[in-house]
Parts: sequence; structure tokens; C-alpha cells
Amino acid sequence: MDGFFNWLGSAIGNVIRTLVEGLDALFGNLWGAVDGFVDGLTGSLGISDSLFSIAVLVVGVLLLVSGIRALLRGGVIGGIVWLLLGLLVLGWLIH
Repeated sequence: MDGFFNWLGSAIGNVIRTLVEGLDALFGNLWGAVDGFVDGLTGSLGISDSLFSIAVLVVGVLLLVSGIRALLRGGVIGGIVWLLLGLLVLGWLIH
């Protein structure tokens, strides 16, 4: 009886270890891809790869998108204001 439980515990341990190693490989590669993307993006823009810089970049791009959407809806003044705000934020970030 002792040999059966020893075998069962060993089999369950091997399954758990295989599962954990598979998930580690999957998420380790995913983290490497995200890290490479952020390094490439921030390197090409000439900004630091801090969380604050990326948040300001996202805000600037959202302002540009809002300006383009406003222009497509026919709001010329609002579209120009949003575009100028987006360009101001992105220009401040990149320089």
C-alpha cells in the first residue's frame, strides 16, 4: 500500500511541475515580448521607459484620437483644440 501512495504522489507532483513549467515558459515569453515592445517604442521616441512616460504617451495619443474624431464629426474648432492639446502633450514628452 505504501508503494501505491508513493507512486501516486510522485505522479501528481510530476503533473504539477510540468504544468508550472509550461505556464512559466508561456508567461516568461509574453513578458519578454512586452518588454521588447516597450523598449522599442520608448527608444524610437527618445523617452524613458518609466510608467509615467508611458501614461503621458497614452494620454497624448488619446487626445489626438479625440481631435480626429471631432474633425470627422464636423466639429472643426473642437477638433483643432483637441489636436493642439495632443500635440502639446506629445511634444513636451518627446523633447
